[in-house]
Amino acid sequence: MTQRVLERPAPPPARTTAARRSRWAAPARPVWEEPPTRAGLTAKAALLAAACLAVLVPLWIVVVTSLSSKQTITEAGGLVIVPRDLTLIAYRELLSGGQVTRAVLVSLGVTLAGTLFSMTVSVLAAYGLSRPGSLGHRALLFTLMGTMFFGAGLIPTYLLVQSLGLTDTYLALILPSAVSVFNILVLRAFFMGISPELVDSARIDGAGDLRILWTIVMPLSRAVIAVITLFYAVGYWSAWFNASIYLNDQNMMPLQNVLIQLAQKQEIPVGLGQAVKAGNLSGLAVQMAVMVLALLPVAVLSPFVQKHFKKGMLTGAVKG
Repeated sequence: MTQRVLERPAPPPARTTAARRSRWAAPARPVWEEPPTRAGLTAKAALLAAACLAVLVPLWIVVVTSLSSKQTITEAGGLVIVPRDLTLIAYRELLSGGQVTRAVLVSLGVTLAGTLFSMTVSVLAAYGLSRPGSLGHRALLFTLMGTMFFGAGLIPTYLLVQSLGLTDTYLALILPSAVSVFNILVLRAFFMGISPELVDSARIDGAGDLRILWTIVMPLSRAVIAVITLFYAVGYWSAWFNASIYLNDQNMMPLQNVLIQLAQKQEIPVGLGQAVKAGNLSGLAVQMAVMVLALLPVAVLSPFVQKHFKKGMLTGAVKG
């Protein structure tokens, strides 16, 4: 009788350097790609540094100038690069009341209300167009796509807004540009990538379309919804053309239009003329401070949505 000899299992192979690589490390280079040369890495770093400086240096100058006193701006001959004698007088004057304060409130209100309205319409339209069995979805889809290439023009649009009685109202800042067909198509493509089995199982349980959209589709589409929301919010916050056409009351102007007036040196905002004339405040500091106020919301919100860009935009653009 032969005795079976149990072989001890071989120890696992030692982990290589590549296996120990952190999950944050860059992926391995394909075998057909040559390793970068030192000159190439140096040139790449120089280009990236130049691009960063091209963005950060003007922003730095704008912020420092807005925080500088009139004497510092006068000694610098205009824009200030090296900070000295920093003060918040420009921001205090701007936010103490008057035209700029109203403009900030108008921009915030239009951005919040317009983004909510635009996202509601876009999500509902995209979900309806993503369902193959919905009534007339193909005809509606081609009709929407046609508006991306053919437009009525400025004069017919103005006449339509005027005939609806929307001139000199805040609705004129929202309704004419409330929906972007491109955003609807991106949302539709993302919705079509959701597993149909989830929707069918919800229908078997008795859920309707609105319940399916709210409890299944939207939670699975947080990435693309966050990106499209940012697109709409930035569009409303940065918009100035509709206000310059449809609004005649200066008290209703949003922040971007006040910034244009300051940049063109047409007029100093109401409430700041006395401070500028008294020598306590520089007009250039006021311009830079308004510019910072216009850039601040976008600069604050963009990093929080940045992580969703790849998943939201690229996935929504290639599916469907």
